[in-house]
Amino acid sequence: MIRRLALLAAFAIPAACSAAPQGGDAAPAATGARPFAMTPVADFDAPWAMTFLPDGRMLVTEKKGEMLLVSADGRQRRTVATVPVDAAGQGGLMDVVLAPGFAQNRQVYFSYSAAGQGGKGVVLARAVLDLAAGGERLRQIEAIYRAYPLVEGDGHYSGRIAFAPDGKSLFFTAGERQKFTPAQDKSGVLGKVLRLTLDGKPAPGNPLAAQGFKPEVWSYGHRNLLGIAFDAQGNLWEQEMGPKGGDEVNLILPGRNYGYPNVSNGDHYDGRPIPDHAPGDGYEAPKVWWNPVISPGGLMIYSGDLFPQWKGDAFIGGLSSKALVRVDLNGTNASKGDQFDMGARIREVEQGPDGAIYVLEDGGRESQGRLLKLTPATGMPAGTAGAGTAGAAR
Repeated sequence: MIRRLALLAAFAIPAACSAAPQGGDAAPAATGARPFAMTPVADFDAPWAMTFLPDGRMLVTEKKGEMLLVSADGRQRRTVATVPVDAAGQGGLMDVVLAPGFAQNRQVYFSYSAAGQGGKGVVLARAVLDLAAGGERLRQIEAIYRAYPLVEGDGHYSGRIAFAPDGKSLFFTAGERQKFTPAQDKSGVLGKVLRLTLDGKPAPGNPLAAQGFKPEVWSYGHRNLLGIAFDAQGNLWEQEMGPKGGDEVNLILPGRNYGYPNVSNGDHYDGRPIPDHAPGDGYEAPKVWWNPVISPGGLMIYSGDLFPQWKGDAFIGGLSSKALVRVDLNGTNASKGDQFDMGARIREVEQGPDGAIYVLEDGGRESQGRLLKLTPATGMPAGTAGAGTAGAAR
């Protein structure tokens, strides 16, 4: 399907989403070398996600089910949990995030894929991280939420976690499991953003229960949601893999339908067309989209001082594109920034306590699984940005 860029540029978005989506075949123009130095910190076996402890140590998840506590310099590591996961296909041990009150309660939330009666699904779990020297371990592990229905297959689990700014609820992503229609189905939670209490129950006041949806559903019409984060203004941003084309960055608003599989700026892998987002179609259009794709994996909104020119911007790991992708955020609007060629599949991007940017290589397809620390390049003036190549198709 030929993408109608001129039409997309003229979208009339509802008042809460006033900006037209930006995307298409054009990549940002290259403007020079990467404005950061890359320092290898550690190597992992197919890492998926990471988070920083207040003391600078890191928790890193590996696809096979290992949760690792890693020193700030990467030289020391300890397995703090071995989670029984179903690691086939896109499954495994996935996201890991510290609870808002971690300094007091030592609680850690994480996600993984598991098999059950009738199929497989994504699970949200909670545990307490015991930091006793020499005996560090995740204890009191409990599964607090399981996405449903369980279905056969090994794809599109999603499983990303973000705590609300007030720390009283959390948002959890459930992919449509490559089954298409569950994203629009009111009887389950697949293909949706969920809002839960800290105990994994449906949070009160969710917007769609009165319309017959499950009480935990916040938004729907999503595909494979592999990044979710709040900005400093409290806006909730999400990125997801589109089909053949149409990777997206969305501003997540309560009760909205984001269209999949009824509309998308990509098409089915077998060549069947999917209608594009269009004015007045009743679906929430993405703020930014890519075709060719970037294959997004991981989302971070930068708030540090080490790269002042990027404060408030979103960063996305690129898998097939082997890139670190920057998106300019401006209130509730967004536009493409830089696309830095990293030479390896990037699964995760996080901000360190010192304001450095850390990226995890995926560990597959000529990607070593390294943790890299990005710091400003020597001699690179503040505000300088560089761009890489366009993402290749998955």
